[in-house]
Amino acid sequence: MNFDLTPEESMIREAVRDFAEGVVAPGAKERDEKSEFSFDLMRQMGELGFFGIPFSEEWGGSGGTTIAYALAVEEIGRVDASLGLGFAAHVSLGLSPLYLFGSPAQKERYLVPAIAGRYLAAFGLTEPDAGSDAGGTKTYAERQGDRFILTGEKCYITNAGHAGYIVTTARTSREHRRISAFIVPREAPGVAVTCAYNKLGMRSSETCEIHYDRVEIPEDHLLGIEGKGFHQFLDILDGGRISIGALSVGVAQAALDASLAYAKTRRQFGRAIGEFQAIQFKLADMAMEVELARTMVLKAAWLKDQHRPFAQEAAMAKLFASEVAMRAANQAVQIHGGAGYMKDYPVERYLRDAKLLEIGEGTSEIQRLVIARQLGLDGRSS
Repeated sequence: MNFDLTPEESMIREAVRDFAEGVVAPGAKERDEKSEFSFDLMRQMGELGFFGIPFSEEWGGSGGTTIAYALAVEEIGRVDASLGLGFAAHVSLGLSPLYLFGSPAQKERYLVPAIAGRYLAAFGLTEPDAGSDAGGTKTYAERQGDRFILTGEKCYITNAGHAGYIVTTARTSREHRRISAFIVPREAPGVAVTCAYNKLGMRSSETCEIHYDRVEIPEDHLLGIEGKGFHQFLDILDGGRISIGALSVGVAQAALDASLAYAKTRRQFGRAIGEFQAIQFKLADMAMEVELARTMVLKAAWLKDQHRPFAQEAAMAKLFASEVAMRAANQAVQIHGGAGYMKDYPVERYLRDAKLLEIGEGTSEIQRLVIARQLGLDGRSS
């Protein structure tokens, strides 16, 4: 087993780290306080080639690896989880469906400019009555000749406000749970996007509601084969869990870094609190869990790069890393004491941001179901 990164992966990580620390970090606190999404930062990431890391050069990518992409998400998430979430959603949920299932014409028209950062891409899956039960989609696309008429609504959709297109799941049969995926241009008549959620954390990410009112979708905007949308988004979510795992590692690492620095400078009873065993044990546990989470994420990414089955490992990585992020952020606040509860220190933001990681891309409970089924345990009565 070789745990060394390739020279290219190390170079990408360093380039993203420089951008994260030099450009992203300085305004992260203010963006969070104002709930201000920065499309400019996202655009810069596209121009620097970050969006193309896991994609082939044929479509404007750099031909990198999933490992390199996971490292990039971690580095952005370490300084600004909200921006890291936008990054991960754009690449894993917005770009990947077209890359995996799109026709050459669809890729040329929509994927190439999105990889370059000219606009963002969103994934319209979740609905008011279809969250964990994504198969319960009610949005309906009715075929009329050489087009579909799309009606329905989506909620909690990342990046939709600045999206050039929204990959949208919809039923194409009223009698059966037959779901298809469509490329819906953001500016198509009948598409209404509202981004006004007042959130606990990830406050500077863009989270939106989408309403489709008889939107006409040309037949050539069907993504892949009609009726295969359910299987498509299961594949997409497997890959997306790696990126959320990586984002979780970034938040956990930030909590650890802040706690170490504080423990070395904060003095009580005549010495630094880092000299007390109670604090040392907290920090040791945090460091251990962060490293284990990172290793699990990179293993899942490696399996994906090797074109080997990775669904179980991706679910494990997302589940473990997200819960590590929550524990690390919670302990960071505890180590900071009263100061950790104040907005003068970033650890309260880490705690608020971390909670979403246990919910998005499949809750912790759903991840445990996925893992159990990978172990051969169905859980449904026979």
